[in-house]
Amino acid sequence: MKPKNKLNPSQAEALLNILQVRFEKNKNRHKSIEWKKVQARLEADPGKLWTLNEMEMTGGEPDIVGFDKKTGEYIFYDCVAETPGGRRSICYDPEALASRKEHKPAHSAIGMAAEMGIDVLTEVQYRELQQLGAFDLKTSSWVLTPSPIRKLGGALFCDRRYDTVFTYHNGAESYYGVRGFRGMLKV
Repeated sequence: MKPKNKLNPSQAEALLNILQVRFEKNKNRHKSIEWKKVQARLEADPGKLWTLNEMEMTGGEPDIVGFDKKTGEYIFYDCVAETPGGRRSICYDPEALASRKEHKPAHSAIGMAAEMGIDVLTEVQYRELQQLGAFDLKTSSWVLTPSPIRKLGGALFCDRRYDTVFTYHNGAESYYGVRGFRGMLKV
């Protein structure tokens, strides 16, 4: 889903400054990538810049973690230490949200990601992120769940404890104050 929203020039400039500072501070995440090329790509696609702003505003601290040689796109992940604060206490997907009869959470990971224009990280992507640092030491993050598991009512989430990445399951309708989701965007 491509967002139709767009930042005004001062918002775009402020976000680009935040992203550049983060980019320079964390060069280990993107050793062979040049910021000027990234900035040019972002300035050429206001919808993607808006999406990155949504990631930032919900606490994700997006940063470049790779480059897709096949598509020529830069890959951004949420790189905040703990699952983004503005995306916690949510169930897995809209179907799970609709199934709750009482004590409904405000949103779902899949629904919120779609509104923001991002993808929820897969388990593989989550493990790749963990190669760049220690994330989710106190929180956990929903990850994209294979449809056979989801059809049976379950959903997967991951965290890092004891210097190890763990994958768990829960009912898709469950939600906890320390569980949210991390997203990915290709630009």
